[in-house]
Amino acid sequence: MTSQPTTTTKAGSGPGGHGEPGGGLQAGLKNRHLSMIAIGGVIGAGLFVGSSSGIATAGPGILLSYALVGTMVVLVMRMLGEMSAANPTSGSFSAHADRALGRWAGFSIGWLYWFFWVVVLAVEATAGAEILEGWMPDVPQWGWALIVMVVLTATNLVSVGSYGEFEFWFAGIKVVAIAAFIVVGGLAVFGVLPGVDAGKAGLSNLTDHSGFLPNGPGAILIGVLLVVFSFMGTEIATLAAGESEDPRKSVTKATNSIIWRIGVFYLGSIFVVVTLLPWNDPSIKDKGSYVAALDSLGIAHAGQIMNFIVLTSVLSCLNSGLYTASRMAFSLGARGDAPKAFARTNPRGVPMAAILSSVVFGFVAVFFNYAYPESVFLFLVNSSGAVALFVWLVICFSQLRLRKVIEREEPEKLVVRMWLYPYLTWATIALILFVLGYMLTDTEHGNRDILLLSLLVAAVVVGVSLVKERLLGGGRATATKPETSATAEGLDTSDTSER
Repeated sequence: MTSQPTTTTKAGSGPGGHGEPGGGLQAGLKNRHLSMIAIGGVIGAGLFVGSSSGIATAGPGILLSYALVGTMVVLVMRMLGEMSAANPTSGSFSAHADRALGRWAGFSIGWLYWFFWVVVLAVEATAGAEILEGWMPDVPQWGWALIVMVVLTATNLVSVGSYGEFEFWFAGIKVVAIAAFIVVGGLAVFGVLPGVDAGKAGLSNLTDHSGFLPNGPGAILIGVLLVVFSFMGTEIATLAAGESEDPRKSVTKATNSIIWRIGVFYLGSIFVVVTLLPWNDPSIKDKGSYVAALDSLGIAHAGQIMNFIVLTSVLSCLNSGLYTASRMAFSLGARGDAPKAFARTNPRGVPMAAILSSVVFGFVAVFFNYAYPESVFLFLVNSSGAVALFVWLVICFSQLRLRKVIEREEPEKLVVRMWLYPYLTWATIALILFVLGYMLTDTEHGNRDILLLSLLVAAVVVGVSLVKERLLGGGRATATKPETSATAEGLDTSDTSER
């Protein structure tokens, strides 16, 4: 099959050309890399760390919260998959918004997404440093944060293939760990796991202890707010597909597999937790849901095992966060919405300026985390907290516009189609707006402040984009129809025309 349209960008042309040694991004990710990136992108550290607060709030009903958010993510990813399969690009939803809604939309959502991930770099570097300091206290926490950031920056600077290889193994460990947890825990729940003490386990935990919804139906919506942000990262596969051997096939495969990935890794593992232990067991809050579940089986060193898995998830998130931020910066540079240096690549196809600028801001955020954790860093975290919902909303509106364009001009590229278009798209928009509206009512968990600060930052970025567009007078030519990522962003596809 043809993996890319026949348009190609040779070295020396497109971003990375113009006299630069690089020839744009290159297809350095193998299919096994993309498969594991797609699977691992679903499993974030937030699943391991943050699920205990959701269980404490909604009880076993947290399963409905995860199912509701999971359904929303599946629908959004289907829309993104439709656009990205038709036009694989490292800018993903930002490039699609640029074409569908205008320069202001691509500029705004691209920079907001970049901002989100550089803040995540600081959060994850600190989380990883805390675990490592607990194991080896001779190195201070800031030292571990520095070591982790430097190592993963070097990995991303070597080549996209080295990023893919690291992520393949990081994600592999997460996948194996979650799969083993589900199998072992499931056997214990049904009483067929020999030699394990699981006295509290059983399906009765779903309905005993004040019922399936012990805190009422409203707790499901609070649970949605607590778990929604742990799903951020599902879209990374569509950004990475632009540097894969077969972008269209990679996007299609990642999109089609999202249902079982969310069903198994999120719903499956949370189901095991709430059936192994009563939802109100104090150990869930004290130790964390997964550690408490492992402890209930009498598994030795459960806490250290989970710390290792969480550390792997943290490193995976850091690795992918740096990659994602740099590729979004590259795409913005290629479209004239960021410094041109961001769109230049070295001979290995690595956008060094985009990576280094992202990591510098990541280091600044790490510094703020240590120096001003309750003021500056808290503002950074809160003001990027709702970006996931903003991104999903922009994807929905972009798909509404681009679907008509693709059907009219290039219908053969609709290899992935949104179900029940446009009705499910509008239903998803309504659901996202409902979640955003409900955030305004939640003062107990800080979601109102998160949304208001995120809206403030979004308003500033949109304002900058509108001022910039007016001052420049639309100096960048905008495509009248979706272009190939090779044309738009300098992707070297000269060796991927036929696989």
